[in-house]
Amino acid sequence: MTENRLALAINGRERLLEERLVPLSPNGASSSAPLGSVAVVGLGYVGLPTALALLDRAARITGVDVDEQRLAAIRDGEVDLSDADRLLLAAAVNDETFRLTTQSPVLAAADAVIICVPTPVDGEHAPNLSALRAACDTVVHCARPGQTIILTSTSYVGTTRQLLIEPLEQLGFRVGVDVHVAFSPERIDPGNPDHVQRETPRVVGGATVPCSERAGGVIGQLTDSVYLVTSPEAAELSKLYENIFRAVTLALANEFADVCGTLGLDPIEVTLAAGTKPYGFLGAFPGPGVGGHCIPCDPYYLLWQLGAQDRGAPLTPLISQTMRSIAQRPLRVVERAAEVLAEDGHAVAGARVLLVGVSYKAGVQDLRESPALSIIRGLRERGAAVHYHDPLMPVIRDAEGRLMHSVAAPADPIGIGAAHPGAGNGATTAGPGAVPPLTGGGADRAGWDLAIIHVVHSGSDLTWVWDVPRVLDATYQFDGAPRRSVV
Repeated sequence: MTENRLALAINGRERLLEERLVPLSPNGASSSAPLGSVAVVGLGYVGLPTALALLDRAARITGVDVDEQRLAAIRDGEVDLSDADRLLLAAAVNDETFRLTTQSPVLAAADAVIICVPTPVDGEHAPNLSALRAACDTVVHCARPGQTIILTSTSYVGTTRQLLIEPLEQLGFRVGVDVHVAFSPERIDPGNPDHVQRETPRVVGGATVPCSERAGGVIGQLTDSVYLVTSPEAAELSKLYENIFRAVTLALANEFADVCGTLGLDPIEVTLAAGTKPYGFLGAFPGPGVGGHCIPCDPYYLLWQLGAQDRGAPLTPLISQTMRSIAQRPLRVVERAAEVLAEDGHAVAGARVLLVGVSYKAGVQDLRESPALSIIRGLRERGAAVHYHDPLMPVIRDAEGRLMHSVAAPADPIGIGAAHPGAGNGATTAGPGAVPPLTGGGADRAGWDLAIIHVVHSGSDLTWVWDVPRVLDATYQFDGAPRRSVV
């Protein structure tokens, strides 16, 4: 077993509790035993890397997705993956043991089925389970004796039992005997090469002990460390706890950044100083807000289940306030933009604002829940003319669904569409209808009234931003601009 298995701030007593962790038993289903055929349902940011990680570890891998366009993009390699996974995909598409299809009946031939579909929330922060319900219903009606079925999609506590275990039992299956069902929350960190699946422990909670061991044997092909909990519900809540903890930490980091601003201190310096303590502190850096598929969405599954939205959050005041703080953070960026402009006598109305970076975090081509969308909308509501520059996101849709195109950096001698020095792997190709630079030279001192640093992709050369007369740094780490302010 690896050392330091628990990341707990409990005054060192975590060592006394390690014995309560239940690793996958070597006497149970062996994680080293080869798998037969595996079907992965849903080929998004979790499903596709999961399928690729099973290459050479299963006799056959079938990826099932309802979106034919997504499958075409996968076949063409036009998907957001790590460099390592991109190489795996290039080999897999020509491998006869790797199949992509929209046809769900193929699920019946699989020995193991892993469900990896998205679980977003709607505009009212209520869970949108349409994709998950449809996927689970399909898997249930294609099930056969001998299968192991694993749900990985984050959801409310009881989802695995309601959508898989009970429907299977209604069809006459004996769960734990005829079929084995478990929940194992995904732990994939897009854009972070330090967190690879093989080195990231996983939790498995089965309907029965045999279910946990069978499912653990499958998940053990993805990671070297598998821990078993007593039920699917325990595994489901552990996932919500992970992301709620992260949400609380990020909300606190943003609040502390405001405190530092009031006191004239650098929040990055303060956070790094606190982080030198080897126990009792797990810090985060502040930013323009929280985006992505997990943190802005997953806590609402618990709030929704507990009815906290309707009853004033009697059980979860901290979580409820955290999510309000997260939702309001981009509006704070808009307010600071107005303050920075006002310092020089400029109004927001009519101001020309450039947002630098729009994806929800560095290194990903993913706009889901990005704070940039709320910032763009907030500035526009105040009358600003807003454009953006992002080498990884040449075209986006704003919060109202309207197309926007990335503005070229001034180093681009052609205009929109050409790569610029330091842009890494993200050359901008905006295509027809692109918004031209506001001046002939691109984003220069005369072209913009304010640049807001939202996210900085590794390898990007953004020194040209220093020529913008006002720079609002929402990352707190964009040093060097002569007229730099922070949120």
